[in-house]
Formats: sequence, C-alpha cells, structure tokens
Amino acid sequence: MRALYHQWLSPACRKVRIVLAEKKLDFELRLEPVWEQRPELLALNPAGEVPVLVENDGRVLSDAVAISEYLEEVVPDPPLLAGSPAERAEVRRLVAWFDRKFEAEVTRNLVGEKVMSRLARRGHPDSAAIRAGHANIRFHLEYVSWLMERRNWLAGDRMTLADITAAAHFSCIDYLGDVPWDTYEEAKTWYARVKSRPSLRAILADAIPGMPPVEAYADLDF
Repeated sequence: MRALYHQWLSPACRKVRIVLAEKKLDFELRLEPVWEQRPELLALNPAGEVPVLVENDGRVLSDAVAISEYLEEVVPDPPLLAGSPAERAEVRRLVAWFDRKFEAEVTRNLVGEKVMSRLARRGHPDSAAIRAGHANIRFHLEYVSWLMERRNWLAGDRMTLADITAAAHFSCIDYLGDVPWDTYEEAKTWYARVKSRPSLRAILADAIPGMPPVEAYADLDF
C-alpha cells in the first residue's frame, strides 16, 4: 500500500491526505518527527520535509503541490484542477495564496508557535508571533468571505485544489480553536461545506497525544 509520511498539523500533509481521499486512493499514514532529521527521511527527501508519498511501485514523491498535481494527472476523476487555462491559473493562484501568504502570516505564527515549538522542544512560544497570527487571520477570513460572496467555491463554480489547500490550513488553526468563524459568516458557510465532505473525516478524527483539539473541531454544525 502507498505510504504518506506526515505530521498531524501540517497543512501540506493534510492537503495531500484530502486529495488522496477525494481520489479514493488507499494509503497508510506514517508519522514523521521531522525535527529529528532521520537518515531514513533524508533518503526519501533530501530536503528533510513532509509530506513524502511512497507509491506502491516504490516511486517517491515530495512537496505537497507536486504530489497533488501528480495525483491529479494519474487519477483525473474527480477533477481538482480542471477547466480553461485561466481557470486553472486562478486555482494555482489561490493555492499559492494559502501555501505562502497564509502560511507565513497565520499558520506559522499559530501552529508553529503553539504546537511545533512544543513538539520539537524549541522552548516557549513567541507571544508576539501568536498575537500577529490572531490579527492576520481576520484579513484572510475577510478575503474568503469576499470570494464566497461572488463564487460558488473559492476559485469558481466547482470545488478545486484551492478549496482543499485553504481547508487544510484552516483546519489546523481550527484544531486550536483560533478561527473566529462567527464574525465571518460567508467564510464559515464555505468551511462547513468543505468540512462535511467524506474526505475530511479522517482529519477531523486527528488527536495529538497530550494535545487534544477543541470541542467544536470535529463538529459539522459549528
């Protein structure tokens, strides 16, 4: 069976998990302590990062975007990156928005400080970074709400890799209870639609030992 090396609250890993589930592909999860930089991980991915996907034939793939687009090509149904060149460009733009801008402004400041610093034993969280993450997430929720006032899904008329990428990031923050959903109704409605998909069931069942999610994390009627 194909194996996915991952970390629980890594949006990149969650994105690949959701894509695999949307494509109805079986896989085994292997938790990887990336801060240890194990030789076994470096042999698979010299960058020492997850996700890493090992296919049934032994082929090794790394980087969430590369893996997602590979899976889209080898298993085109259901399509997650389809449409005209302009439509695909919009999907890729939003994927980059969340993987770069949201990651730097929100995920790294909240998950990185509250969770990864603890798991990697890097000392006390940076309270200034946490405050910045709480402030920055409101801008992104406003943008999601703005998009959803104009579209059925983030990138257009269908659910795409853009929605999956955004949901992967928001789900990590939501695990901590740090998303002020009630202030952004359109964004909340969008996330509820994504959250109710079968492909997110395994993610909503995640529970880090000694660091359980907030009560509403797995609640579809949140």
